[in-house]
Amino acid sequence: MFFKLRSIFGQLCRFFKGIAVKVTKRMYRSSAVFMAGAAVITVIAFTSAGFGSGGKNALTAFAETPPGEEEEESESEEAVLQELEQVRTKALQLAGDLLEKEELEKIRLKEEIKQEAKRQKAAQAEKEAKEAQAASAMAISSEDYQVLLRIVQAEAGVCYEKGKILVANVVLNRVKSSQFPDTVKKVVYAPSQFSPVSNGSINSVKVTEETMQCVDRALAGEDYSEGALFFMNRRGSKRGAVSWFDSRLTYLFQHGGHEFFK
Repeated sequence: MFFKLRSIFGQLCRFFKGIAVKVTKRMYRSSAVFMAGAAVITVIAFTSAGFGSGGKNALTAFAETPPGEEEEESESEEAVLQELEQVRTKALQLAGDLLEKEELEKIRLKEEIKQEAKRQKAAQAEKEAKEAQAASAMAISSEDYQVLLRIVQAEAGVCYEKGKILVANVVLNRVKSSQFPDTVKKVVYAPSQFSPVSNGSINSVKVTEETMQCVDRALAGEDYSEGALFFMNRRGSKRGAVSWFDSRLTYLFQHGGHEFFK
């Protein structure tokens, strides 16, 4: 078995030495790598078959060189080892670069998946909000529409858009509630409910384009009221009315000068 192993190694060495003078540096490097791989495979194959305590001696015997060739083979061996080390180093660098690129690609894919999930969630939320808004949209008569415009202008004419929408929300919430009449006109003109009706200012206001847009948005389902059925301006209300609000109703929030209750 020893002679067979030595014969194989010898043939490999003679083969690569024979072509060494005819190959380029790159081909020599490839040949060196191939030779090293072949040598390792050969050793593993013979080791698995087993050659007892003679294995070590066999490899040692193979490492011996005939007289006159020691210096030449030593130099060739050193050159091959240097080439192999360079190839190994470059291979490790390449492997490291590939692993790094793979990790970066995984991170990028995870981030894309996360962003896509966020976009889908946002799109779903927007869709549900539009559906809810459409479901809460109201159709009212032309007469009720004009009354709603005037009460919003009278109560919130100096407010920004959200303040106007909130007043419209409260009126529409009352129309939907079983506690109040079922039309805008009846809700607005119910006794002692809205001060512009009591003092007559509802009949003299000039409805602005902004107020019309805000009322239309409220009718389309835009709602910030949290179900509010009442609102008041604490500074402009009588003490008895303020006391009734505070003692009988549930406070929700304040926007501008108005406080909202249910």
